[in-house]
Amino acid sequence: MSKKRVYSLAWFIPLLPLSIAAILYFGNQQTSSFIFLNRFTQFFPDTLWAWLTYLGNGWGLFSIAFPLLLLAPRLLSASIFAAAISGILISILKPFLNLPRPAGVLSEGSFHRIGDALLQNSMPSGHTLTAFAVASAIFFTSPKEKRKPLLLLFLLAAFVGLSRIGVGAHWLTDVLAGAGIGFWCGLLGAKLSRYIPEKSLAPNKAWPRFIALGGLLCLYVLLTQKMDLDLNRPLQFASATLIVITLIFFAKSQGKKAA
Repeated sequence: MSKKRVYSLAWFIPLLPLSIAAILYFGNQQTSSFIFLNRFTQFFPDTLWAWLTYLGNGWGLFSIAFPLLLLAPRLLSASIFAAAISGILISILKPFLNLPRPAGVLSEGSFHRIGDALLQNSMPSGHTLTAFAVASAIFFTSPKEKRKPLLLLFLLAAFVGLSRIGVGAHWLTDVLAGAGIGFWCGLLGAKLSRYIPEKSLAPNKAWPRFIALGGLLCLYVLLTQKMDLDLNRPLQFASATLIVITLIFFAKSQGKKAA
């Protein structure tokens, strides 16, 4: 099967999670599926779910992927495009649908919750959407022979979605919708990244420098704001350190190119 054929068929994959979400929602299984999974996640520590949910936060995910600026700038570019598309869709879909979250429907104490009570704008799960968008973007931008190990990215994205149920922020239907839409965003991000000429990805070119400026902004956000939960503070500082180290090596690469 040709590479183009595989890429075309990939556009139909999101129909599966979206269909399951529709079945659960219209079959009145939204609450029962949420309660079941929310209770299941309590077998594991809150820190695990807090750290997993961090991987769906746009700033958190960008900081962790930031070393790709030096290692694989096209992969990082695809991720940025996918995340940007995700952000636009999230800002449109959430207020348009304006569906209640678990805390806006279920009584206090009837489920496990970590962090502040979120009441509205439930569908889709933004963290899940972003995680699947970046996973899909990296997977489909990578050479075909290197993709097999990258399937683990989708498993990790699925755990990010599960974490949103574990912290009591989203229904399973929100997570499934986020996974499907995020997959599409990743495919678009991968497609857009192919229009960047290889020479434009060199460290001394405008686009990588622009991304580096984004790293500085991300560094500021990580050091001054809370990324979803207080439990994520250690990850924020670790991510900030990762950005600083990457920027140091990026600055050194500028000197080598200029010499």
